[in-house]
Amino acid sequence: MKKSTSTSSNILFFIHPHIFLLLLLICQWASFASAVAAALSSRGGSWNLLLSNIGISAMHMQLLNNDRVVMFDRTDFGMSNISLPDGKCRYDQNDTTLKVDCTAHSIEYDIASNSIRPLMVQTDVWCSSSSVFPDGSLVQTGGFNDGEKVVRVFKPCSNATTIGTCDWEEIQGGLIQRRWYSTNHILPDGRQIIIGGRRAFNYEFYPKSASANNSYSLPFLVKTNDPNKIENNLYPFVFLNVDGNLFIFANNRAILFDYTKNVVLKNYPEIPGGDPRNYPSTGSAVLLPLKNLQAQEIQAEVLVCGGAPKGSYTSALNGNFSGALSTCGRITITDPNPQWTMETMPLARTMGDMVILPNGNVLIINGATMGTAGWECGRDPVLKPVIYRPDNPFDSRFEIQNSSTIPRMYHSTAVLLRDGRVLVGGSNPHIYYNFTGVLFPTELSLEAFSPSYLDSISEYLRPQIISPASQYAIGYGQRIPIRFKVAGWVDINLVTVTMVAPGFNTHSFTMNQRLLVLASENVKLIGENAYQINVVTPNNAKLAPPGYYLLFVVHQDIPSEGIWVKIQ
Repeated sequence: MKKSTSTSSNILFFIHPHIFLLLLLICQWASFASAVAAALSSRGGSWNLLLSNIGISAMHMQLLNNDRVVMFDRTDFGMSNISLPDGKCRYDQNDTTLKVDCTAHSIEYDIASNSIRPLMVQTDVWCSSSSVFPDGSLVQTGGFNDGEKVVRVFKPCSNATTIGTCDWEEIQGGLIQRRWYSTNHILPDGRQIIIGGRRAFNYEFYPKSASANNSYSLPFLVKTNDPNKIENNLYPFVFLNVDGNLFIFANNRAILFDYTKNVVLKNYPEIPGGDPRNYPSTGSAVLLPLKNLQAQEIQAEVLVCGGAPKGSYTSALNGNFSGALSTCGRITITDPNPQWTMETMPLARTMGDMVILPNGNVLIINGATMGTAGWECGRDPVLKPVIYRPDNPFDSRFEIQNSSTIPRMYHSTAVLLRDGRVLVGGSNPHIYYNFTGVLFPTELSLEAFSPSYLDSISEYLRPQIISPASQYAIGYGQRIPIRFKVAGWVDINLVTVTMVAPGFNTHSFTMNQRLLVLASENVKLIGENAYQINVVTPNNAKLAPPGYYLLFVVHQDIPSEGIWVKIQ
């Protein structure tokens, strides 16, 4: 007897040829889309020079909710390359470089028009810190000399054309302690905490209140301070944990800190190897994407990468440049018994910046392979960024990207933009502006790195948000329908929605940077190439402090252009 064919063969035999062809095309299209998405992940990104001269060296950088980026360097550099308008000048008899300075040391960069506008800052903002308040204002604290106790506020607006509109406002004596090389973090109640700084082993809050009008001792900063002016605990890495307490990493170890009671809740183990990761050894760190936000217990992980071995700063001051660290430490800070897992980057790096991309991957960019931060202390620039994919298997998380041609050494910066590019600027390892006769001239250019998800080949996979419109107000624990379009085939199992808090970047650390993956329901087709996904916003301000975030729809690791949302 002849054997019968398989059941699947019988089913295929009775399918109409046209339907069979359609199914075949769908399978081939889905397979092709997956193959293209996989290929995109390894293309290496691209670079674009935006402006060759913005007038200042972008030492500090913050994206605001009007799609403009505020940048500043320092007031005691001497004359910058951009004049203040309308004959304005800065008068400062205490400035050791220039008593009368008619040039700007802060600018506003308009992304849409690729243009700059000079801003007027009076006191010295060098090596300062900032957070964006819930109303969208950039609140900047401290600096050097006459700026060390000053608070400065920049309120964004969209129609400013002169220096007298939308400019810095300065509040003398706004701080209790001098704040130089400090770190700020926005808190669930909308205040910001300012932690540490050079010879400042304490913290304080801004704005002040009757119950918090003082500074508070933090002995952890004393313990992590290396002697003989080496320090290695400046610009500590600070992250708001999901329980509302602060994870504070300084030098080579960390604590979980209850700032409301001034109590250390947990001492984390020292990072393996014991090498310093903060300024001047200067590694970088990020809070990895927060997921499963509706779960009873939410996991939080921190990644610390790069830096320099013990003794490197002293060696560099003496003209001997040690190789940078190539290791990253990853730790689940919410675990009852947390331990570090060490990974090795393909390129050693000090003074690197870590930027969380909308799809949850981390871009490691800028920096050097030898030396440390500090004047003339770095050598051998790292021109190639690296992408870190936290969800990949352990041995396949790092991918080297395409190279820039511009060294970005000490005092470089990088921030995420709403369109998914990363804005890159700065680099000045000199006490003054210095453009000739040095290894790494003061860099005034501005460029953008476009990750491979922005390649044209991915256009048909890229979501476009239809609704809500940008500047949308949301609440906590709110169910929101997000509608979007995709020109090509959509894999409904590979659609997520993320919220990113843009951070303040300086000295290789981005303060307040945070990405949340929103809980979501199934994707539904609602029209031609149009879809809807319902998401639930974070339940409380411990997960997402109030203020402005960028919301993205991500399909197969390819993000849409973001929209601004304000959670309150």
